[in-house]
Amino acid sequence: MKFKTLFSLLLAGSLSAAAEGYIDGVEYFRADQPEEAAIILTNTLSQPGTDQATAYYYLGRIALKAGDKAEAKAMFDKGIAANPENGYNYVGLGALALGANDAKGAENYFKKAKDLAKKDADVLTEIPRAYFEANPVTYNKEIEKWLADIKKKFKTAPAPFILEGDRLAGTNVGESAGMYEMAATFDHDSKTAQDAHPEAYVKYARVIFKVNEKAAIDKLRELLTYQPESALVQRELAEKLYDANQLTNAAKQYEDYIKNPNSFQKDKQRFVGLLFFAERYPESYQLADEILRQDPENYHMQRMKFYNKKVMGDTTNAVAAAETLLANPKAKLNAQDYIQYGELLSDMGNDSLSVVMFENAVKVDPEKSYLLKDLSSAYNRALRFQDAADAMQKYIDLQTGELDPNDLLALALRWNAVAAAKQKDGEADWKEASDKAVAAINRTLALTTNHPLVLNHNARILLVANGGEINDAVAQADLATLAALDADPENLTNRKAIYVQVLGRLGNYYITQKNIDEARKMFERFYSIQPSEELRTYIDGLK
Repeated sequence: MKFKTLFSLLLAGSLSAAAEGYIDGVEYFRADQPEEAAIILTNTLSQPGTDQATAYYYLGRIALKAGDKAEAKAMFDKGIAANPENGYNYVGLGALALGANDAKGAENYFKKAKDLAKKDADVLTEIPRAYFEANPVTYNKEIEKWLADIKKKFKTAPAPFILEGDRLAGTNVGESAGMYEMAATFDHDSKTAQDAHPEAYVKYARVIFKVNEKAAIDKLRELLTYQPESALVQRELAEKLYDANQLTNAAKQYEDYIKNPNSFQKDKQRFVGLLFFAERYPESYQLADEILRQDPENYHMQRMKFYNKKVMGDTTNAVAAAETLLANPKAKLNAQDYIQYGELLSDMGNDSLSVVMFENAVKVDPEKSYLLKDLSSAYNRALRFQDAADAMQKYIDLQTGELDPNDLLALALRWNAVAAAKQKDGEADWKEASDKAVAAINRTLALTTNHPLVLNHNARILLVANGGEINDAVAQADLATLAALDADPENLTNRKAIYVQVLGRLGNYYITQKNIDEARKMFERFYSIQPSEELRTYIDGLK
């Protein structure tokens, strides 16, 4: 499984509380992440340095976006009570009036906001944004007028260009990106964090990421030089590095970001996963354990403790961690959880319980047909040959494209194991399984060219098909294997075991044919590869 595919199974999670800096909450909201914004704004509302009127405005905007108009009004009213000279909350009440189809009432609130914020482009731009979010078509004239006036008065203010980018985002990605980039250029002049608009860079990076990952990441790195303490900036760069599959760089950026008091638990969880994939297993384990001390039922971190202990070779603790995960009633177990535990149990020799885990993996994710291969292998290790063959056959039957010869070879071996077991037990239907093995190996041979491993398995399958007796068909298959082996001198080293099998069978075949000279040749070659006193005595006695 690809890292990214597995990674996605490990990392979903809940948000944790933030510690300080309401500006981070404002930035998250402006960057279209209201859930994160709500947590930070709520947790920082009473902290020294928080502009409560502004914080209440954005909490009201979050409530309005969620459709809770009563809560939105309560927040805007609290904002006015905190500071009646702050224009933001009058914009909020105007937005509520627009939602109630009271355009005249909205105009009155907007006029009040304008009178209080004549020199504040950010507050003033919230007015056309309120019209835009109420109905961009109905209020297009009002939006255009307000934006034109703001741009005329504040020629290098980022806010109106960001709104222009938002207006274009759904219809013209190129122009939208251009507006965000223009806003980012103007944002260079920001003197304080309160004046900054990092969302311009963030939105630009999001728009162009699909067509130019490097440019998007470079823009965020540029932003980080201007706002190195911004949680939004740190997190967004980490996210884009992860999305670009730059896992090492992403891990480093997450490592820096999670030190920010306004970071989130789900990001720490992602960092746990990145540490795991960076093979920093003890650190990954320790951070997962730290999160679990605060959130004991967090099954994502229980999963990571299990995975880390497994790869670290700590079998006892890996099993304990796996059992904790499986016993968690809140856990949303995935196929990989069962596979990892199944592999662990198999390594410990508990093949019966291992099979149950692989069966669960298939049940949890039946759409992933490749899991049937894992299940087939588990059955095979548990000596449940019929089940192993049935699972592999089901996998093959579900495939629609060109088949992998390795899968066909596995199918052939599964059916051959069934046939051999039935033969040994004297079951009359062994031939049906043997015929399936022969059919599968023939399909494999058609997709491969003189591969010694496949040719040798063909001979072994034909041997079972002939009731365990070496006949001409088996001998011809062995001669074909021998020719393929001899074509590459390195096979004498790399495929010694196959040489021994083939030469042994051919020697015995020639004995049955009373061709002692050929038998002696085969056994002499056998002896040269794997000498023994017993074999030497046998060869010398051949007459």
